[in-house]
Amino acid sequence: MRILIAEDEPRIAAFVEKGLSANGFAVTVVGDGHSAYDYALTGGFDLMVLDIGLPGVDGFTVLRKLRADRCTIPVIVLTARDSVQDTVASLEGGADDYMPKPFRFEELLARVRLRLASDRSAELTVLTCGGLQLDLRTRRAQVGGRTVDLSAREFALAETFLRHPGQVLSREQLLSHVWGYDFDPGSNVVDVYVRYLRRKLGADRIATVRGMGYRLDELP
Repeated sequence: MRILIAEDEPRIAAFVEKGLSANGFAVTVVGDGHSAYDYALTGGFDLMVLDIGLPGVDGFTVLRKLRADRCTIPVIVLTARDSVQDTVASLEGGADDYMPKPFRFEELLARVRLRLASDRSAELTVLTCGGLQLDLRTRRAQVGGRTVDLSAREFALAETFLRHPGQVLSREQLLSHVWGYDFDPGSNVVDVYVRYLRRKLGADRIATVRGMGYRLDELP
């Protein structure tokens, strides 16, 4: 899936680009409104993350011009403006979703996946493995038919395991997939969250592979 990021702040653009790339998306970054409009109009992208405060032409104008040209690319507006008026203006201008800055990457990732899934009805939206089920649309988890409450990080970690059942995932891989680039490589946060998941999903479901990482096992 191809994502266009229109963001003029290099730090934010790099953060989003690296996080989406680590989750399997092909990402292109542009830093001004004219480029955002031209790239989106090519039809070569599946979704655009659009900053409102772009130089040259602002995001509101880019969005209005795209919709006037019947360009239907899904657009998630990303902006430091969080007033009700700006929210309404974005949605009425044709945005599919709206996120104020600052934001958490896992929430942006969830919204990106939701918009892409909405556009591709055939895409897998429920992951299952040995009695464990994750619904990517509703963000709900079930174990043996019982609903389990998971935090955003816990859900993202569980999703990563379910997308790679039976595969050993290193701590570095899990950090990259779940925490994007907002993490300390020396942190034990992966081990902490694996313990959280074991308490909620079952102690034997996630196996420790000594010196290598963790593996999701399919319980009988």
